[in-house]
Amino acid sequence: MSRLRADIWIQAYLRRLELNLIPAYVLAKGDPTAGTVIVKTARLDGTARARERSFDPMTGARVWVILSDGPETEVDAVLARQRRIDPDLWIIEVENRDGRDLLDEPGLAD
Repeated sequence: MSRLRADIWIQAYLRRLELNLIPAYVLAKGDPTAGTVIVKTARLDGTARARERSFDPMTGARVWVILSDGPETEVDAVLARQRRIDPDLWIIEVENRDGRDLLDEPGLAD
């Protein structure tokens, strides 16, 4: 089974957010075929969470793990460091007061 291109996954993700009336923006464009994707969820209260796709070491399943969570300025600093390390990185910002990013829903969680 081949892996879905990053740009196609992002287009589908942004569309799913749009259908749920959740604003989202591409902050940084990475490699369209295989770039890593980080989703930052701004809670609009000065805090944010950033999650990155990873593998569960126990099961090998693909999961979204928290990269950073706290004051938005600190999360942004972590993302800036990650982007300097990996210029092929995609960063998507979701804005939702409840922290809803849909990443745990079928099709996005797995």
